[in-house]
Amino acid sequence: MAKTPFTFYRGAASIMARDLQSTPRSGIVTQICGDAHLANFGAYASPERRFVFDVNDFDETTPGGAWEWDLKRLATSFVVAAQSLALRPRDCDEAARECVRSYRVRMNAFADSAVLDIWYAHLDEELLAEAVRGATVRADAVGAIEEPSEASMQYFPKMAIVDGGKAKVVDKPPLVFHPPDDLGFLGRVKSTFGHYLRSLPNDRRTLVERFRFADAAYKVVGVGSVGTRCAAVLFTAVSGEPLFLQFKEARQSVYASFTPKQRIADCAERVVAGQRLMQAATDVFLGWAQADDGRYYYVRQLRDLKTGADIEHMRAADLKRYASLCGWALARAHAKASGTAAAIAGYLGKNAAFDDAVVVFANAYAAQNERDHAALVAAVDVGKIQISQA
Repeated sequence: MAKTPFTFYRGAASIMARDLQSTPRSGIVTQICGDAHLANFGAYASPERRFVFDVNDFDETTPGGAWEWDLKRLATSFVVAAQSLALRPRDCDEAARECVRSYRVRMNAFADSAVLDIWYAHLDEELLAEAVRGATVRADAVGAIEEPSEASMQYFPKMAIVDGGKAKVVDKPPLVFHPPDDLGFLGRVKSTFGHYLRSLPNDRRTLVERFRFADAAYKVVGVGSVGTRCAAVLFTAVSGEPLFLQFKEARQSVYASFTPKQRIADCAERVVAGQRLMQAATDVFLGWAQADDGRYYYVRQLRDLKTGADIEHMRAADLKRYASLCGWALARAHAKASGTAAAIAGYLGKNAAFDDAVVVFANAYAAQNERDHAALVAAVDVGKIQISQA
């Protein structure tokens, strides 16, 4: 987080959640992503093996939130990202404005759509290719999709090796590593896996049970999840086909104090329920478990033809096109999750007044984010906060 204002923003969801409480809101609530910055969107393979573009991080998802919180965080992320790319102030504004405009236009369209049409709406590979024109996401995001088994086998040498006839996760310290055997790590993973199986529907459980546990290792996770536990777990089928699952610790949402009491007490089940509700297509292996030590984990496929935005190499036009995609996807997620598309659309209206207001907010909050980042750097410089250089 100390590296740049952009990396600080990515890890500062809890700070922004508290700051957003004093901002105006419509009173229309929905399931929110909770951490809807631009790096938490991307393309991945649906169960039908087609690329779809959607929100892909739900650690902070919660019901009963204000849809404006997600949209303000997303729009601000485009201003912060544009500033990190040294784009002109006008380009920063245009990226944020396009994000909000896309959300508003799409929400107005959803307001006139049938319920099932909203539920099944998604940005697939054809629409994605047309929208980005090869510039916004990495090249492997669009085009022919490998067969699942072929993709998994190509990933195998990067994450695992066969040693003495047994498949093992490759250590890549400090990001991937095996703890000492005396910590009982593998035993806890196996036990948690049993709890996870019980969270799956019968058909998915049958699929997973065709694989057998091979190995597991700790895996360091992203900026916003530092300090939580995560494991990369390797399974193999009789044929030798690998399956990588990620067991990631879930904690209370940063919005928990600002939303109604949760119906779901299990933090990991909250993440899974929110993801299934908001995404157009969800990982077939998605499930949850409470480990014997009381920690909550959600489980998903570690790599399933996923790709993300190459933000560091975007030009102004690329960022604006990407903003349009993200606004589209967030509107669909809110409309699908809440059933209140008409109410949100009515609040947004048909003109650009709301767009302009959020751009003003995004610029103001980007400036606050810079001040917060500077305060962190200053605290590190004088030794008040110790950071790892790993």
